[in-house]
Amino acid sequence: MSTENRWLLPEGIDELLPERASQLEALRRRLLDQCATWGYRYVIPPLVEFTDSLLVGLGADLDVVTCKFTDQMSGRMLGVRADITPQTARMDAHSLAEEGVTRLCYAGSTLQSTPQSVISGRAPIQLGAELYGSSAIEADSEIVALMLSTLTCAGVSRPLTLDIGHIGIYDALFFNAGLDPELENQIFDALQRKSGPDIERLSASLPAKVAERLGQLASLHGSSAVLENARALFTDEPLVIAALDELDAVLARVQEAFPGVGVYVDLTELRGFRYHTGLVFAVYLEGRGSAVAKGGRYDNIGAVFGRDRPATGFAIDLKALVDDAEHSDAGDAPIIAPQSDDAALRAAVSALRSAGRTVVMDVAPGVDLPNAERLILSDGEWAIEGSETS
Repeated sequence: MSTENRWLLPEGIDELLPERASQLEALRRRLLDQCATWGYRYVIPPLVEFTDSLLVGLGADLDVVTCKFTDQMSGRMLGVRADITPQTARMDAHSLAEEGVTRLCYAGSTLQSTPQSVISGRAPIQLGAELYGSSAIEADSEIVALMLSTLTCAGVSRPLTLDIGHIGIYDALFFNAGLDPELENQIFDALQRKSGPDIERLSASLPAKVAERLGQLASLHGSSAVLENARALFTDEPLVIAALDELDAVLARVQEAFPGVGVYVDLTELRGFRYHTGLVFAVYLEGRGSAVAKGGRYDNIGAVFGRDRPATGFAIDLKALVDDAEHSDAGDAPIIAPQSDDAALRAAVSALRSAGRTVVMDVAPGVDLPNAERLILSDGEWAIEGSETS
């Protein structure tokens, strides 16, 4: 690489310069504090793990986006996390192994071989919360409410829309249909893209009953009225009705607690890395094409670690959120102090920093900062220029 190109970063990898980095870090702290007030304990999973624990039991799509390399110490394959949720499931099942309900939250960088979001590229900074040990609908409601409360806490400037669905409906209609795995993958993908032509083409190769169900499911997205339409279409499917009941219960709680949040019901939504097993949801900001937060129920991950626990959670893409979040003023102006060996000056600088002020030493003559104040010697004492106190 020529010297003039050495500053280039890999495609999809970015860096955060001081102002944006400071905003994102303040946002991270604020949202983690919000999770803590709901009883979620902070954990820091490792950046890399052996792939046979990082990926085991998960969907192939997560495997594809995970960057892997050989560990020089063990000879085993390592993976850089593309998603932190499976790591917290391992921590709950194996490292903590607590009885009852466990609530965890986290924040950290991830790496993906290909970008899943235009906004955050290949290196999203993921913040999330996970609830283990309860299969009750109240647990799902709590997670959705916590997710929306963190976005409220962030002070986002655009209207929010909650996009919500249920994997159980798709599973109930097609799990026992005897479909070829490749054909089922094509159906899954066509539903995700809401591609009418592909759904029509695939239906031609399906048994009549299955093709009818596919066409019916593909139409079920829109307002809350979708739930009643689905009940009318699938009255003979008790598992579908049970899933619709869960959606009704969660939406009732959400709309009571967050009346200003829009709702879009999408029963074709099969989001995530295909490890979800029940309720799935995402939050979109008006004018943004990618979700800033998403989550759902994933009850099967812990089984591979010897402890099959019900689980639900969400993750927020902080890079996608930071530009729309509310940011506090910078606070007090910085103070520029001259270079000197004066012990009184060092004491004054230390006292100001202890009080939370920013003091910058003038290591280069004439240094200046926007709106900065200066520390000067006045009547034998070091004081901020223009003030009457040291």
